[in-house]
Amino acid sequence: MKLNLAIVALAVALPTAIFAQDSTAVSTGGYPNAFSSGSANVSPFTQSSKRFNDWAISAGAGVPLMQSSDLTSIKGFGAGKNLYGWSAYVSIDKAITHAFGLKLQYDKGETRQGFVNTNDKVASPTGAGARTQYDAISVLGDIDFSNLLRRVDNHSPFRWALHGYAGVGTLAYRAYRQDAGAAYNQNLITEVKPFILGSFFGQAGAGIKYRATKSVDLEARGMYILSGDDNFDGAGGTSYNGKVNDNPSDNIINLSLGATLNLGKHESHLFWHDPLQEIYYKLDVLADKNQDVEVCKKGDADNDGVCDDWDRQLDTPAGARVDGAGVALDTDLDGVIDLYDKCVTVPGPVENNGCPKNETSVITDNTRTMEGIEFDLNSDKILPSNTPILNNAVSYINSSTGSYNVIGATDTRGSDVYNQKLSERRANSVKNYLTKNGVEAGKLNAIGKGEKDLKYPECEPADKCPEWKNRANRRVYFEAK
Repeated sequence: MKLNLAIVALAVALPTAIFAQDSTAVSTGGYPNAFSSGSANVSPFTQSSKRFNDWAISAGAGVPLMQSSDLTSIKGFGAGKNLYGWSAYVSIDKAITHAFGLKLQYDKGETRQGFVNTNDKVASPTGAGARTQYDAISVLGDIDFSNLLRRVDNHSPFRWALHGYAGVGTLAYRAYRQDAGAAYNQNLITEVKPFILGSFFGQAGAGIKYRATKSVDLEARGMYILSGDDNFDGAGGTSYNGKVNDNPSDNIINLSLGATLNLGKHESHLFWHDPLQEIYYKLDVLADKNQDVEVCKKGDADNDGVCDDWDRQLDTPAGARVDGAGVALDTDLDGVIDLYDKCVTVPGPVENNGCPKNETSVITDNTRTMEGIEFDLNSDKILPSNTPILNNAVSYINSSTGSYNVIGATDTRGSDVYNQKLSERRANSVKNYLTKNGVEAGKLNAIGKGEKDLKYPECEPADKCPEWKNRANRRVYFEAK
């Protein structure tokens, strides 16, 4: 009863295991869903999405040797002399994963054991001889140990594989015995029908496979068959030559050679594919391609360390420090780059080499512009790259006695009305930042000029210019009143 329940459970669980797999193909439909693995990179696993063959037919022939029994096939095992029978098998194979599959296998054969070869049809003066004709149907699990144990850094051709087999089934047989005596005579000692309670048996073993072609594998296999019956050898529980086998099961060692025909249109069978090896191989290929990527095609004309492909200032003076866009640094934003600025951290007029004059007010020009306060598209959020400039603006404005217009601008994308409001929000964002960091609100007046005050007027429409020019148009700057 327990065995029948186990068979029913296996029959129910097997289709579930087969069809519960997800592919790693990129989704183009309504996947993933609540019943998938949850990955964003999955799609339904269908017949058309398979990359490998997973069905095969196997067949082979060999020699069965009665080993654990009263009458044996090999003289050294026990009672008898060296006798050899024949066996054959055929199976339908299904690979579930790259390392596990199932076989529905049919075995047929005849063992010969004891002191005389019953096939010779001669009398045996020494002792009894027997032969057992059997038919068996079984379900075997197939483990590909080579795929489980193969090193991921092994890129050699994959032509050999070690497989392990184990399973259960139903066994039918007829055992004939020829007793010692002057006359030749064989009697049917035991007969067992298939698919009854006492007919269940088990077998386990291993095989070495060789991939001869993409469709054909050759295999040498050894299986150990547990008949589950003490009468399988035909001895009938009788002692022969003083040797009695107390084991309740007469067992067979079955050695065979066979071939497997892999079915399907794909180049390779799933059992000959190692996914980890494929992943590492693709990573190696990707690493080699990355080494071949050519950067800085246009060179670096001003030798500032920033390629001309994205250098916004192609004539940077030699020795000047630059930012990521290749623009010479002006720490205090006084219009004198740090290379020539005698007072790097304190703003001063150009004519005084960037140092403040000894006057009551540091504002001597009508207009004071601080460059570099830029914004993302459709955004008035102050970026982290803006804060150093704004912090310098706080120090500069607090050290002066004048007041300033904070002017916001946009690029040419969007309507005039939208850009006007966006420029006002940008100007107010900068004004609010300055007042929160210590600038008197009365010194600042926020003004929006929309797209009417472009730093690069040629960028109209915006698709006529590179993105860095459009970004420069999305700005806020200061103007002394």
